[in-house]
Amino acid sequence: MKPKVFITRPMPEAVVQRLAADCQVESHSEDTSLTEEELTRVLSEHHIEGLLLAGARVTARVLNAAPELRVVANAGVGYDNVDVAACSARRIPVTNTGGVLEETTADLAFALLLAVARRVVEGDGAIRHGDWKQWSWSLLWGSDIHHQTLGIYGLGNIGRALARRARGFSMRILYHSRHRVDPGVEHEMGAEFVGQETLLRESDFLSLHFPLTPETHHRIGKAELALMKRSAFLINTARGNVVDEQALVEALEAGRLAGAGLDVFEHEPRVHPALLKLPNVVLTPHVGSATAATRFKMASLAAENMLAALQGRRPPNVVNPEIYG
Repeated sequence: MKPKVFITRPMPEAVVQRLAADCQVESHSEDTSLTEEELTRVLSEHHIEGLLLAGARVTARVLNAAPELRVVANAGVGYDNVDVAACSARRIPVTNTGGVLEETTADLAFALLLAVARRVVEGDGAIRHGDWKQWSWSLLWGSDIHHQTLGIYGLGNIGRALARRARGFSMRILYHSRHRVDPGVEHEMGAEFVGQETLLRESDFLSLHFPLTPETHHRIGKAELALMKRSAFLINTARGNVVDEQALVEALEAGRLAGAGLDVFEHEPRVHPALLKLPNVVLTPHVGSATAATRFKMASLAAENMLAALQGRRPPNVVNPEIYG
């Protein structure tokens, strides 16, 4: 009998059909997040063996209600929405879709950087609201991007993709990561490894590209923001909880930071009310990988990861490989 799988969001028909060739497929028909209770009920009542996850959370409680579950395939590169330790305890592989969304996410990070520095949203609003009456010498002065210093906090695949874009703007590139990358990669990226304090002090633009873990929660807080230049901008396409949002608001309101470009928020989908009122903040609704081509690749890779696990093979993107040891 074909294994039963469940998809938590509507996915491209080609991906569903790919799974249907080898599995009994059920899916949530709406593009909304399933609650813990809803997901628990589906997995329990339908005897689900494979879960293709997009936006929902897999907690220990969910796992306890799904004794037949054999794989959790996350359609995203971050997997802080999954209790990986609980999955590993049951030898359930957890997979992600690293390798297909990095370039697209770097596009958005650089778009946020450009938009907030050159006040693109403010300019668009001035025209739409009829506030632009004539050309003026002093209208909407922004900040240069070219030849400025870009600090990349986390030189993984997305950070490296951002560095390649920055080189086209003749930017000086600094980075800090838990582990220093190979000198050959540094040379290719034109990136210089520095300590966290140096990164904060010297960056004109600081872009965050590290995962959310218990150790990185509020990694950028009041003390870190105080080290940054008053003329600097913070860009975050990683996870909202790596930044203390209240501390960021206070820094922006006090003029201790020039601006921010944010795609992620600490209490999504709720956004701090003060951020909505600040003209020097550009906001997007967690759409780092949101292009048709990239989302199709993500769905396809998640499906292939799930099929590999259900067929007894090691998935190509397993994030808890120790279960195979």
